[in-house]
Amino acid sequence: MNRKTVKKFMAIGLSAAMALGMNATVFAADDSSDSVKGALEGVKLSFGTTALFAPFTYYDTDGTTLIGFDLDLMNALKDYLGFELDGEIQVMDYSALTTSLAEGKLDFGMAALCATDERKEVMDFTETYRDSGQVVMINKETSPAEITDIDTLVKGDYKIAVEKGTASHLYCTNNGVSDDRLEVHDTITTAYESLEQGKVDAVIQDGPNAYYYIKTTDGTKLEVVGDEFNQGQAPYAIAISRDCSGANDGIVDTFNQAIKDLTDDGTIDKLVTEWLE
Repeated sequence: MNRKTVKKFMAIGLSAAMALGMNATVFAADDSSDSVKGALEGVKLSFGTTALFAPFTYYDTDGTTLIGFDLDLMNALKDYLGFELDGEIQVMDYSALTTSLAEGKLDFGMAALCATDERKEVMDFTETYRDSGQVVMINKETSPAEITDIDTLVKGDYKIAVEKGTASHLYCTNNGVSDDRLEVHDTITTAYESLEQGKVDAVIQDGPNAYYYIKTTDGTKLEVVGDEFNQGQAPYAIAISRDCSGANDGIVDTFNQAIKDLTDDGTIDKLVTEWLE
């Protein structure tokens, strides 16, 4: 439901609106011009993530506490919009997460999810809240010296590890990398392990996660070569199931405005400083 509809509800009253056959799910935002603060009070939404993509969503050193940029942003949106989580946060790999969103088993998800054209066919997305390109990672001890960037990697006869269903996986399949050259993993963690052990020649991954892995992994043999590529093709956005959008008119617009508000008030900049710099 958009803000004009909310104001119409406020003007004619809930009972009268229901008598007119209007959707009874009301996002009761405060009465300022464009604010959506409190707009989802009383709404319960199920939420899913992966815990596989530091620094956006991953487990702390205790192995059980979910932390990261996306978790903090989700909580900031929850506090600002006033919705409640329906049950516990559901943690799963990327393939299961996107399937659950496509099938309406989750209301919304955040896990540095790229708003790809394929995903847009089966779920809704907010505007981008963070953008990323991909990078090539090699093993300094075992990878062929000829791999210096994405062009030499794709054009050569090299084995590449990617995480299933990610922008990196799609990049390879869309740019002529044959299946026999791809080692597809359910998690990026095992892809990194494969490269650390010299079982593959390279990994392609989103820049923020690749650099975070190198920065925080003691004794890693991995490094990034070449420039970031495929820029603008990994737009991180909040995925919202079509079932949720259908049951809550205007919820995508409401989330978009909340992201703008949290950008304008400096909340998102603080999260960027804390997690991504």
